[in-house]
Amino acid sequence: MQDAEKKMKTAAKKLFDDKKVDVIVGFRKGSRANSSRPYFARSAADVENLVWNGFCTANLAAFLPGLFEKPARPEDGYKPPRIAVIAKGCDSRSVAGLVKENQVPRANVIVIGMPCNGMTAAVKGAQVKKDEIGRACLECVSPMVKDADISITGESRKPAKGGYARVKAFAAKSSEERWKAFVKEIAKCIRCNACREACPNCYCKVCFADQKKPAWVSPANELSETIAFHMGRMFHQAGRCVECDACVNACPMGIDLRLFTQKLAQDAHDLFGSVPGISGDEAPMLNMFKQDDSECFITDPEEK
Repeated sequence: MQDAEKKMKTAAKKLFDDKKVDVIVGFRKGSRANSSRPYFARSAADVENLVWNGFCTANLAAFLPGLFEKPARPEDGYKPPRIAVIAKGCDSRSVAGLVKENQVPRANVIVIGMPCNGMTAAVKGAQVKKDEIGRACLECVSPMVKDADISITGESRKPAKGGYARVKAFAAKSSEERWKAFVKEIAKCIRCNACREACPNCYCKVCFADQKKPAWVSPANELSETIAFHMGRMFHQAGRCVECDACVNACPMGIDLRLFTQKLAQDAHDLFGSVPGISGDEAPMLNMFKQDDSECFITDPEEK
C-alpha cells in the first residue's frame, strides 16, 4: 500500500496548495504497534502525517456530520467547511448515504477513493496477524470507491459473491433458537455506546436511548434495557448499514453485532433491491413505497 499512500499524499497536498479544502479526514500512525487512528490534516504540512495501510479500519464518514454541524451562533457570511475524506469502498457508501439523508452537503465534500485489499481484523488482547483481514472485508460487495472525486490507482480486492451464508444459516433456525442466540450475545454488552459512536449512521444529536421525555430506554445496564437499545439501534440501520463493521471493531466486549445488522442488510437487498450507496435509490429505503414491495415480513414473518 506504500505506492497508494504516496499518491494519496501528493493529491492531498495539491488540495491544500490549490486552497480547495479546509481539512482532510484521514489516518495517521497509531500509538500502538500495528494500528492507525483517525486524523484531521489542516495544512499541507499535516499531510506528512497521513498514512494508508491495512490498519485503517475506522469508517471516517462518521466524522462528517459533526464537522458540518452549523454553529449555534454562526458569524456573518458563514459557509460550511470544505472537507476531503480518505475513503475505502465502505466509507464512500456511507458518505453517499449521509448525502442522501441531507447530513452532508455533497458540494463541500471531496472523496479521495483509495484501493482496498481489506483491513486487518481487530483482535482483542492478541497479536494481530498481518494477513488476517476482517469478516467485513471478506464479504465486501464493493471494495472499489464509487463516484470518487479523486481516485488513487492501485489494486483492490474483487467484490465478494454468494454472501450472507452465515446469516442464512442463522435465519434457518426457529424463532426460539434465534432469540436465544440474540439474547446470549447481547448479554455481553456493558452499555458503553462505542458501537453508536463509531457508526456513521448514528448522527442524531439526541439518541432515542438518551431521550427523557419520553424515556424510551433506561440507562441502567439491565438486560431488558440493553436488548431494547440494541434492537432500536439495529432497526435504525435497516437499508442504511453498509456492513463496514465499525460497530464490531469498536466493541470492547467482542459482540457479534454483524450477524444481526447483516440480516437487515440481506432483507433490504432481497425484499426491496436496496444496497446502500450502490443501488442508486433516490431516497432512503424506508422513505419509499412501491406497489410491488414485499410485505411477507408483516404477514408471514417466519416465511423462508
